[in-house]
Amino acid sequence: MNEVRKKLLVTGAGGFVGKHLLDAVARGQFGHVEAMSLPAGTDLRDMAAIESALGDACPDAVVHLAAQSFVPQSFDDPDETLQVNLIGTLHLLQALARKGFSGRFLYVSSGDIYGRVPEGDLPVDETLLPEPRSPYAVSKWAAEQLCMQWHRSEKLDVVIARPFNHVGAGQGGRFVLSSLARQVVAIAEGRQPAVIEAGDIDTTRDFSDVRDVVSAYAALLTRGRSGGIYIVASGVERRVRDLLLEMCRLTGVEAEVRQDPAKMRPAEQRRMVASPAKLQSDTGWMQAFDIQSTLSEILEHARKNQ
Repeated sequence: MNEVRKKLLVTGAGGFVGKHLLDAVARGQFGHVEAMSLPAGTDLRDMAAIESALGDACPDAVVHLAAQSFVPQSFDDPDETLQVNLIGTLHLLQALARKGFSGRFLYVSSGDIYGRVPEGDLPVDETLLPEPRSPYAVSKWAAEQLCMQWHRSEKLDVVIARPFNHVGAGQGGRFVLSSLARQVVAIAEGRQPAVIEAGDIDTTRDFSDVRDVVSAYAALLTRGRSGGIYIVASGVERRVRDLLLEMCRLTGVEAEVRQDPAKMRPAEQRRMVASPAKLQSDTGWMQAFDIQSTLSEILEHARKNQ
């Protein structure tokens, strides 16, 4: 007799991380589970739509990725951002409760909740008080608090992930490394003059491969402490300019870099790095992909999708 696979509900399955997560489930990285997802276009603000999408199914675990995650859009329409990210999370929790859900709920928050961090507080860890500086960050922190309230009062098995920058094949062109990779590939293929238009590339960030982030989520589902909050990061501080130069080296491109004042954000955090020590200690998670492998994947995707 075939063993019945447990059901893992993945919200936001059609997004950048969601697609990589579904691939990992198919490879068995999440154990003997079967992924289920809400139909594309399901509006988390609509309780009836969520309940209809779930149907008679009750998952054994949930990874809640779905969100309005573009920070500039959150300033343009903060109401929508809060409705989707906070009220949408409430509706999902309520719909699951009505189905009798009793499994683990992994809420994917964001390192953005910490706001502008003084250099003396780097690397960021879970003890640092969040000071969100955008409606998006506010919505994610508020949704964290909502999930933890359900953990305390409804005894829901909740784990919170706070991922920092994650990159890889398939990320949208509005994100910095994808945008730069497309230009590098275009120059390498002779479709663009040897000039790269960039914003402020002298900031540092903590970049993780999206595949490592997905493996962290798998580890948190099985080995994270209930009620635990975990930073998901590489622990390595990297300058964006250095990553651009590495992409040029990998493709044999020599180009002038022009920084576009329109793309510069004066309030930008100059340096950022976070500590994955708690995640590693509690779950044994370790990174599997070095930065050259990650950049090569991004470049290859850019080649195939120009």
